[in-house]
Amino acid sequence: MPKRVLQGVVVSDVQDKTVVVRVERRVMHPVYKKYIMRSKKYAAHDEQNAFKVGDIVRIEESKPISKNKRFVVLTAGAPSAGAISDQAKVAVEKKTAPRRRARKAEAAEAAAKE
Repeated sequence: MPKRVLQGVVVSDVQDKTVVVRVERRVMHPVYKKYIMRSKKYAAHDEQNAFKVGDIVRIEESKPISKNKRFVVLTAGAPSAGAISDQAKVAVEKKTAPRRRARKAEAAEAAAKE
């Protein structure tokens, strides 16, 4: 029987040689027939303590390592999500700042007229 391989984001790296990985999946709602996100957290073995919070990793099912650990970290999937989100925040700020200033100016003019 093949071992399950899942991909998720590291949400905790506090423990020694262990990371907690959140794996998300899309499920169709039984009544509304819309796809919704469900997530589950798995404890995975990280021998070198190489992975940090925000890293996207692949984990593989293995024999029980401890009470809660049944997965081993295989590889990192992509660059850390934290770095990507910081870049995205800067890009969003650059795009929305002029609109925000224009709205504030319009609000100030409207208040001055009253």
